[in-house]
Amino acid sequence: MLRSLLSVIGIYKVYEKWLYYQVRNGKMPVHIAIILDGNRRWARSRGLPPWLGHEAGAEKLKEVLRWIFDLGIKIVTIYALSTENLNRDKVELEHLFNIAERYLRDMINSDILEEYQVRFKAIGKIELLPDNIRRLLRELEIKTEHYDEHYVNLAIAYGGRSEIVEATKSIVKEVLKGTIKIEDINEKLFEKYLFTSHLPNPSPDMIIRTSGEERLSNFLLWQAAYSELCFLETYWPDFRKIDLWRAIRVYQSRQRRFGR
Repeated sequence: MLRSLLSVIGIYKVYEKWLYYQVRNGKMPVHIAIILDGNRRWARSRGLPPWLGHEAGAEKLKEVLRWIFDLGIKIVTIYALSTENLNRDKVELEHLFNIAERYLRDMINSDILEEYQVRFKAIGKIELLPDNIRRLLRELEIKTEHYDEHYVNLAIAYGGRSEIVEATKSIVKEVLKGTIKIEDINEKLFEKYLFTSHLPNPSPDMIIRTSGEERLSNFLLWQAAYSELCFLETYWPDFRKIDLWRAIRVYQSRQRRFGR
């Protein structure tokens, strides 16, 4: 109620502009990762079925990507669906995949990817997804593979531990073939076998999680070693420009030491 009232009288718009002027000339993160959390609780708080929360969350993502690219931020990694999420109720998963299909088709037909020269990449155990979702993900990747101004990575059927295990298996195979020596294995080489190896900056400068939960939930466990973490109380469908500006202001206020 209070939020709606403040919005009507324009206070949020004033605050939004004030925040923007504060952050626009500061050091921007190159790579932002976002954990889209709170869709189901947003729906529950309104007496709605959970899939309507996922639908609202998908619509919000379209908005937020533009906000991020307009700031000049180059890379966004979105945590949309974990491997654990695949164990949810079958009815909810069916609705969720229907929403994903519509969203991916919208992305294919929208102008945002061309406008911002965005290269799209799905990361995770894609083989666990329905065939129609896999085909659309691949179509998006092929359509955008020549862009390099911005990057969007969709972590779907993704697990950080699984990613590390798969990278380890790939390296072991190379060692057994004789193409890699054990003494050559180091952090730099290991990163070449992660799902994010195609990125100019694979490690997020900042990770934002909505909904008030304060954990990574198996997201980018290797890459997040020195990421700045920002936890917000807002449910993802309610995420506003003000929330993004605040998160970036927090990032700009921190001194990154990278363990030093």
